[in-house]
Amino acid sequence: MSTITRSSNRDPAHSRASPFERLAGWAYAHRLRALAAWVAVLVGGTVASSAIGSDYRNDNFLPGTESQRVVDTLERSAPAQAGDTVQIVVEDAGGLRSPDTRDRVETMLAEVHDLSHVAGVRSPYADATAVSRDGTIGYATVALDGQTGEVPKEDVRRLIATAQAAKGDGLRIELTGDAVREAEEAEGGVAEGAGMLAALVILVFLFGSLLAASLPLVTAVFAVGSAIGLIVLASHLADVADFTPPVMLLVGLGVGIDYALLIFSRFRSELLGGASRERAVRTALDTAGRSVFFAGGTVIIALLGLFALGLASLQGVALAVSLTVLATMLASLTLLPALLSVTGSRIERRVRRRAERARRADGHGWRRWAAFVQRRPLPAIAIAVSALLALSASALDMRLGFADAGNDAESTTSRQAYDLLAEGFGPGFSAPLVVVAEGDRQAAAELRQTLAATPGVAATTPPEPSGEVATVIAFPESSPQHPATDDLVTDLREEVLPRLAADTGASYLVGGSTAAALDFSNSVAERLPLFVAIVVGLSFVLLMAVFRSLLIPLKAALLNLLSIGASLGVITAVFQEGLFGAEPGPIEAFIPVMIFAIVFGLSMDYEVFLVSRMHEEWGRTRDARAAIGEGLAATGRVITAAAVIMIVVFGAFVLSPNRMLQQFGLGLAVAILLDAYVIRCLIVPAAMRLLGERAWWLPAPLERRLPRVAIEPAEPWLAPATVEERR
Repeated sequence: MSTITRSSNRDPAHSRASPFERLAGWAYAHRLRALAAWVAVLVGGTVASSAIGSDYRNDNFLPGTESQRVVDTLERSAPAQAGDTVQIVVEDAGGLRSPDTRDRVETMLAEVHDLSHVAGVRSPYADATAVSRDGTIGYATVALDGQTGEVPKEDVRRLIATAQAAKGDGLRIELTGDAVREAEEAEGGVAEGAGMLAALVILVFLFGSLLAASLPLVTAVFAVGSAIGLIVLASHLADVADFTPPVMLLVGLGVGIDYALLIFSRFRSELLGGASRERAVRTALDTAGRSVFFAGGTVIIALLGLFALGLASLQGVALAVSLTVLATMLASLTLLPALLSVTGSRIERRVRRRAERARRADGHGWRRWAAFVQRRPLPAIAIAVSALLALSASALDMRLGFADAGNDAESTTSRQAYDLLAEGFGPGFSAPLVVVAEGDRQAAAELRQTLAATPGVAATTPPEPSGEVATVIAFPESSPQHPATDDLVTDLREEVLPRLAADTGASYLVGGSTAAALDFSNSVAERLPLFVAIVVGLSFVLLMAVFRSLLIPLKAALLNLLSIGASLGVITAVFQEGLFGAEPGPIEAFIPVMIFAIVFGLSMDYEVFLVSRMHEEWGRTRDARAAIGEGLAATGRVITAAAVIMIVVFGAFVLSPNRMLQQFGLGLAVAILLDAYVIRCLIVPAAMRLLGERAWWLPAPLERRLPRVAIEPAEPWLAPATVEERR
């Protein structure tokens, strides 16, 4: 992002208007058209999406993994066993085998069997291992005709209601399974409202005007609302996960308010410098608008880099959040200038009344801070980097996975069923492994015997044959999230079953939701280096083109990785190790890559904002030390204010009932906090002081070949290298 400095009233005779100026001029002059266009998009998208409804689907396809081969094998050879399962857990202190209790349970199971999307029901009375040793707790297995996400939530809720209608008079009935957990998920709302209210309070405090404070918020709401309406419609054409809308809302509100705030702050600065309202809007878009365009593009590139992971479940999310960032960028560049045209006179009066106070606080504190840091650059870097490394330490032990019913709220039926199964059969009964045998009946019988004798397996079910395929359910002794369960899956796949296959000539595969979670985590971990290389590499080249420097992009990449590492360390300490009373469990497998993509782009936003101002001063004075002070003085207040907005919006999602959103919100909030206050205000000034004039060095071969991507309005925003540079 560019400067917050003296007014840039350039002579039109000496400078042709840039695309950003022309866009600002059009939006300012045709404010009613611009507003009408955005209202039409928002209202049209909302009405159409409400009428058609959403068709969100969680694509759990994991190409090349063993758990996916299990699904494919069952769909081909035993379709009745290919769907997900739901456990109906029953408890009666008087004993499940009493005639009255048995009659009620079997009547209830018969009613469940007749429901839609139910492929079959296995009674607890059909298998001795499905009733606890004391006879008080048992479970029935309901086979669905599709995977979780394919079965409508309404039908799953009907299944829950039908089963629980039989409880009472000492009989307790609870249900668990992935389909039940998804159907029970609580709706959001509190987190979003709290974040927007906190953002409005901060903006009012910053600008001293409710009208001025509302403009960034209105811009963000229009952008996010329009994007969500479009994604609801797009969900009928592509696979979009059902957790996408809250993620879009989380990112869109934070980024949208941030972008609009930066442009509005420059507009306000230009007014204080004596510019007319229209000139102030044009200059704001030609400076801060360029930076918003660059930053938004960087975030979109980083998000689309998720396609390199090859995981369909993340591609829909990446596309949706990219569209949200694009909408916030476009709203900041078109809707905000129109709003400033409509409300500009009232805002200008308020700004000029506060002008004297603004002049007195014109960056003096930031200049003093910059001077202090530059006097002691090595201690500043050493202390800050040590703190970030300490926060990052927990990330080295991060265990990826997915929350299970044991992490659900105690009031949910899935959590209560989980606790009942753990009480009656052990913690592993909520982590069943689906083991498929392709061979004759003898191969299936030997599979069950082998599994029962394997350390870590608590119990097995009789083989369920279907042609040449048979399925055995193995229940681990450990809980779904325990590392011992992952070790058991690995041991079965690499040691136990290959030996059995050599003896019987059959083939064996291990699948199920627990194994699929392990496969997903491993797939993310294996492909993460490629994803990081793509995002860091593209950002590195972009910054080289902007600043004509080799060391500044290198510094930016290293510091961004450091802030992201510290953020992941914090969420590991909180959600995996149970700090501050959080329920211990794994970190959701896609959280690190999503945080990396979004934070890396936002960090580049602040990097461009701060360093471009330093670069402008360096080009004018050739005084590296003064350039650092002026750059921090001009941008420090806006960076920290914008960061506070995003921190409160992201942090408010810790209030969400969804564990994934809690991790996502805390991770983003911590990353922005560290990036804005520790890195941009402490490490960057100190590092730039140590680099001195070397910060602006670029090898001659690169200088000749790189195009210029100008953030400062004195040059075309995109141009080839000059003739002199080519020479």
